[in-house]
Amino acid sequence: MKKIGLFFGSDTGNTEEIAKKIQKLIGNDLVTLYDMYDAKKTDFEQFDKIILGLSTWHDGQLQSDWDSFFNDFQSISFTNKTVALFGLGDQFVYCDYFIDGVGILGEVVINNGGKIIGKWPTDGYEHTSSKAEKESGVFLGLAIDEDNQYELTEERINKWSVQIKKEFNL
Repeated sequence: MKKIGLFFGSDTGNTEEIAKKIQKLIGNDLVTLYDMYDAKKTDFEQFDKIILGLSTWHDGQLQSDWDSFFNDFQSISFTNKTVALFGLGDQFVYCDYFIDGVGILGEVVINNGGKIIGKWPTDGYEHTSSKAEKESGVFLGLAIDEDNQYELTEERINKWSVQIKKEFNL
């Protein structure tokens, strides 16, 4: 088995840029990037460790490539797989849907037998609701707000990458 598959969807390039930073921090030799535009269901089968990244659009919609792939995604078995998630969103304009995509994908992973790691505290964010907040005070994954808190992005990515390396037992 390969080490880690990092699957991302990116319309504006922000999610792709963050995926590449995470790849570099964890180790280019350990992480293989997959753009969801080209990803296939069989790509997920190669990995026991997976990172999923996406942005949430408008009123809680998945990024377009994830949206197109979602029916296939729902049929993937995540049994014996460990999954970390990161999401981008705007906590002020879309405060009722902040990083909902993380919650939508995370729920599929859990329902299909996967283990979620890389949970992230909600402290420091000003949202009103999120499908990514399955338990009070904790997101299912890293939350990035490039629109309003871009100055915190590097620190958050660095800290989260260290966290998931430990949780992946790397």
